[in-house]
Amino acid sequence: MPEYIAAIDQGTTSTRFIIFDHGGNIISIDQREHTQIYPKPGWVEHDPLEIWERTQEVMRGALTNAGIDSTQLAAVGITNQRETTVVWEKATGKPVYNAIVWQDTRTDQICTELAKSGGQDRLRAKTGLPLATYFSGPKIKWILDNVPDARDRAEKGELLFGNIDTWVIWNLTGVHVTDVTNASRTLLMNLETLDWDDDLLQLLDVPRSMLPRIASSSEIYGQARGILGGIPVAGDLGDQQAALFGQTCYSPGEAKNTYGTGCFMLMNTGEKPVASKSGLLTTLGYKIGSQPAVYALEGSIAIAGALVQWLRDNLGLIEKSSDVETLAQTVDDNGGIYFVPAFSGLFAPYWRSDARGVIVGMTRYINKGHIARATLEATAYQTREVLDAMEKDSGVSLKALKVDGGMVFNELLMQFQSDLVNVPVIRPLVAETTALGAAYAAGLAVGFWGSFDELRLNWGIGRQWQPDMDPDRRTELYTGWKKAVTRTFDWL
Repeated sequence: MPEYIAAIDQGTTSTRFIIFDHGGNIISIDQREHTQIYPKPGWVEHDPLEIWERTQEVMRGALTNAGIDSTQLAAVGITNQRETTVVWEKATGKPVYNAIVWQDTRTDQICTELAKSGGQDRLRAKTGLPLATYFSGPKIKWILDNVPDARDRAEKGELLFGNIDTWVIWNLTGVHVTDVTNASRTLLMNLETLDWDDDLLQLLDVPRSMLPRIASSSEIYGQARGILGGIPVAGDLGDQQAALFGQTCYSPGEAKNTYGTGCFMLMNTGEKPVASKSGLLTTLGYKIGSQPAVYALEGSIAIAGALVQWLRDNLGLIEKSSDVETLAQTVDDNGGIYFVPAFSGLFAPYWRSDARGVIVGMTRYINKGHIARATLEATAYQTREVLDAMEKDSGVSLKALKVDGGMVFNELLMQFQSDLVNVPVIRPLVAETTALGAAYAAGLAVGFWGSFDELRLNWGIGRQWQPDMDPDRRTELYTGWKKAVTRTFDWL
């Protein structure tokens, strides 16, 4: 049997290819960034052809770095930035428009019109989601309504839609498929039937013929062509669900928080969807082959690591993202300022597309260090809001918070996070849990791993932070944050 398994991790700012051994250890990794396109305020796009080119580059790079041949891979899994929407020509594979990214807010008017009858939550019972610019369905509608001839061509069966997982798998194998986790982020899939819903398709005016087949998260979708020629493509999970799976949160009540471009907390709720009353999303956690689907509650935060990148790229306060911790450590606290990064509106638990970012509490005392510290603290405050909502909805009080993603190597942030939520924060030995989750799903499909118990044995604690903040100080800081959030409302 081949001794390795691999995952394509196609994220918001970069694409990675990671090769793992049977113990879940990283053997090789390669990563390439792609261009962020901002045509107008609130609009965010990617070039799908550039993403596919980067995907091929990192596959070659990681194999070369490891000094191995693709035939030594048992399978490959896919994990992806969710909700980012691509429409392309069936005959040529040419996109009809750039990919519209999950952060993009151009569909605000579409969502507002749909909410006039039944309100923002009119589709929650079927989809688990509010009407928001975040999701794919309104983005498909925008492309069909605004790209010349797109609607006519879609209705003739000439165009295909996919989130990025579907786009990558189609280019890898020629198969037009998605999994339940990605389909659950479109506003077009029924949570109970796990199929496209005719009423939702009619409401959003999306032809069924352009939609991919909905499959499980762990099965052989097809054989790769090109660089990975003949290797089974056998796992597919949206990035946050992949992290849940990679963190081995296989029992109801287990949760993880991923700190990436955005920040996303998911809790396994078992085989029945749990309706949120606190602004969270009801979503698919994963579905392994023919086993029953597992659902999750999710708190989605639009801007986390992206705020650090903004300090780097737009303000020039730091040269590289990792410098933010050093700058933040030049001060003892935030100096009384709060940075609420509502650049794409506010996601959970508010769902306010009219919100825009603010820095409040500014005085002449404030320096670059305070701004850097407030930038990091913003992610921790938003996580606390989501955790409060999750405990209210689920009735489960978390005893510890499992964390992963690029920001979890920031010691200052992780300690502040533990202080703010008042539970231990735990980083696993392998922090690349998003790619690992996709690799696990692919490995289960081809027999590389035999059971969840085998995967649990791979998980271990890499670093742990304990809360160490005076309760009155915690309350004071969080009260200030909640006040700051109200200042972002009603800008549009």
